[in-house]
Amino acid sequence: QVQLVESGGGLVQPGGSLTLSCAASKTIFSFSTMGWYRQAPGKERELVAVIGSGGLSNYADSVKGRFTISRDSRKNTVYLQMNGLKPEDTAVYYCKAVEGGRQYWGQGTQVTVSS
Repeated sequence: QVQLVESGGGLVQPGGSLTLSCAASKTIFSFSTMGWYRQAPGKERELVAVIGSGGLSNYADSVKGRFTISRDSRKNTVYLQMNGLKPEDTAVYYCKAVEGGRQYWGQGTQVTVSS
């Protein structure tokens, strides 16, 4: 059973930065993709950023130029560096990993952008 544990969420002022971490219970190279999703109150869960096993990444238009997804295979961890945060970035952020035909989700971490 794969476990994903997110951390790094919190309260930040507009324009601030946060870095989210997603620690996997096995080597991240076993996953075809890993990504970050978010869900705001009353809204559907949406893709924020994804990184493939080959290192290619993709971003939602709303976060391009502000967020960066990266990984550290030694720590089996994927990161989401978030800069220039806006109130509309407020959501629960989830980590997802895909291995074969299976999807695994973390428990989520709350990010609140407010003054």
